[in-house]
Parts: sequence; structure tokens; C-alpha cells
Amino acid sequence: MLSYLAQYEEYFGPFRLLRFITLRTLFASGSSLMIGYLLGPWVIAKLRSFSFQQSLRDKSEVGRLAELHEGKKNTPTMGGLLICLSVTSSSLLWAQWNVWVLTALLVYVSLTALGFMDDFLKVSKRNSKGVSSKFKLVWQSITTVVALLILLNHPESAELTRELWLPFFKGAVIEKMPYWFLFIFLFFVLVGSSNAINLTDGVDGLAIGCTISAALVYAVMAYAAGNAIISDYLLISNVPGVGELTIICGSLVGAGLAFLWYNTHPAEVFMGDTGSLALGGLIGIVAFMVHQPVTLVIVGGIFVMEAMSVILQVASFKMTGKRIFRMAPIHHHFELKGWAESKVVVRFWILSLIFAIAGLGTLKLR
Repeated sequence: MLSYLAQYEEYFGPFRLLRFITLRTLFASGSSLMIGYLLGPWVIAKLRSFSFQQSLRDKSEVGRLAELHEGKKNTPTMGGLLICLSVTSSSLLWAQWNVWVLTALLVYVSLTALGFMDDFLKVSKRNSKGVSSKFKLVWQSITTVVALLILLNHPESAELTRELWLPFFKGAVIEKMPYWFLFIFLFFVLVGSSNAINLTDGVDGLAIGCTISAALVYAVMAYAAGNAIISDYLLISNVPGVGELTIICGSLVGAGLAFLWYNTHPAEVFMGDTGSLALGGLIGIVAFMVHQPVTLVIVGGIFVMEAMSVILQVASFKMTGKRIFRMAPIHHHFELKGWAESKVVVRFWILSLIFAIAGLGTLKLR
């Protein structure tokens, strides 16, 4: 919104600076940081007043972990609403409206709504079930279809959306993906990233800290993809207009830092599915639109580790009756080994940064 003030630079010279994505990204990060920080106490108080406390599994379900997490019992959840409010308001304030921004925010708000319904059912019924898996898949499928319809029916994005780019390749591997394959591919990107971050959200500060690392990487990738000179130098896809997603990623970084202020151990609020499902979807749709969806496997290495630990644990138990880890997702395994919660979080943050740097490195390796 404020970017359009650049049209009036003849009346006030400094308005011309708003043409630069880098400057607007800094402003967006700062805005979302302040919005999240200032509204945090009010949102947390409201969540407490509505008795939206996290429903924790008891000792019969998770054994000793229930004792370790005993202090989290009365912590409010649905803190993802704070992140969503910060990201959307800051993005609308500083980003220039185009099809890429519209699609990213639509997916984000849609999955925030899904996560909110899931959390609301959990806290209102005081159990850990929430909405059914079938309902989630239907909602995510509809979100995928709507996102694709927007992208495929807009002249700026129709052709580019059907291109498939992979890390380490100098050109599109597939220039025109079939529509059925396009839907399946985007669906798995959104669902995979959503569920992976959802699984990572198990200890204070872990999921949001790793999300910040991923958002920083995709801010760089969005800027590079939207810049003709940089994309040509790096031999990556040039997607005109997609640079505006840098502002959304910057807003996510600021909002994430603000939320981390209140989510760091001992957490004053949890993001819940309201946050984790939506953040995964937002990172996923941005990765898809900047033609770096497969790179997300590297950038989000921590999320992949968490998801794979669950898959391997379930498969091993069904096939052999034995467990690989003391508990999955894997961050609980280390808790049960005796690591302090803060040690688990910080060490996983370090790994997250390493994966993020490795993901950035793929831009140059072509």
C-alpha cells in the first residue's frame, strides 16, 4: 500500500525510496516485529480469558514426557493468530499488490483458519484430536485448487506456474507440467511443509526459530528470482513480480522474532496448529512460486528430520514391533535422553541455520 507513495516523489523526494524492495522489506520486518511485540500481551491475555489452554497428552499416552511438560499445562495456545495478524498487516502495508502476493496471503489465511478450527475443537473438547484428518485433507485440497486457479488464470503467472525447476539444473526440467501433475505436486508441497512444521512444534521456540531461518532463505530466493540481472547471473528462473514475496518473507521474519519473544522457554503462548499449519503452507507456496519447491527439502532440513523420524518410527513399529527412537518426533527423543529443553531447541536452531546456508548454496551450484 505505502509503496504507491513512490508515484508522488515529485512532491516529496524521499518517496522514491519506496520503489526499492530491499528497503520495503526492512520496513515490513520492522513493522511486523513491532505489531507482534506490542499486541503480544493483549493477545495472550485474551487467549487466557477465553481459557484457550493447550490440551496436553497424559502419562498413559506419552509416559515420562508428560512429567517433563507438566509446567506447560495452563499455557494458552492459538498464538498463530498473532503471527498471522502481524504478517498480513505488514505485508499489505509494504508490498505491491500482485498475483503472487494475493496467492501467498490467500493460502496463509486459509490454512490459519483450518488450524484455528483444529485448535478450537481441541481446547473446547479438552482433547488432542481436533478436526479429522479427512477434513484437513479436503480443506488443503480446496486451498490448493483455488491457489492454482488464481495462478493459471492470470497472464503474469499462467505460463510460469507450469514450469518445474530443480536444484543444480540451469533450466526448467519440465516447461509445461500437466494440470493433474501440477495439482498433485503443489498439494504435496503444501501438505508436506504444513505437516512437517506442525510436527516440529513440540517444544518452546523450536518451530518458530527454524521457520525464521527458512523465511530468511526464501526472502533471498524471492528477491533473486524477481530480479532479471541476478537470476540471469545465477542461472535460475526469472519470475517478474515475484520479488514482492520478499516483503512477505521479511514480514514473517519480523513476526517470528516477535512471537519468539513470548514463545521462548518457558513459553507464555503456543502457536498451535493455527500457526504451524499456516506457516508451513506459506513457506511452501512461496517456495513453489519462486521455482524453488524441491530446495525446501534442504532449507527445511530440520522439518524433514522431524517428519522422517515419525515415518520411520511408525514403519519400524508396525513391521518389527520395535521403536527406533525413544519417542517421535525426534526432538522428544533427545528430551527423554536427558537433554534440557533449551539445549534441544538451540542445537536444532544451529542445524536449521546450517541447512539454510546449504539451501542458499544451491543457487550458485548449477
